[in-house]
Amino acid sequence: MIEPSAFEIPLISPRQMNFLRALAAMAWVDGVLEPAEVATMSEQLVSLFRQDHDMTAELCAQVRAFVQQNIPLSETLPRVSDPQDRELLLKLAYLVIHVSRRTSDEPLVNEKEAGAYQNLVVQLDFNPETVRRLEQEASELSLEATLSEVSRVCQE
Repeated sequence: MIEPSAFEIPLISPRQMNFLRALAAMAWVDGVLEPAEVATMSEQLVSLFRQDHDMTAELCAQVRAFVQQNIPLSETLPRVSDPQDRELLLKLAYLVIHVSRRTSDEPLVNEKEAGAYQNLVVQLDFNPETVRRLEQEASELSLEATLSEVSRVCQE
């Protein structure tokens, strides 16, 4: 694993870092960061953060390194204050918790992550209609991600 300190020039702004850490906290809530969670976060965040196509691989490496940090949601969520960022956080958290299944006999979303997601919904203070809309949009994002160029680069 590449340590975040190994990067001379971070390609991720402080605002993006707060967002990344909040999302990573959702994946870490059960104590395990699954490869599928890392892949989903990397693909989605690189698509959002990328400013230059030539930097995709390097940005993906940075995102993958930074999501390894296990920082509690209680520390990171207050730093995500922009309403659009908060909506996007809920969408991507929904995606991440739906890829954490390790075996086919486990539930699609494990109990700890489902509880953390419900807690996130409460903390973000979204009404039920907004939550349904964001979850629908997340499902659509999941389909688009499987076909994306970023997905191919981040898998290398």
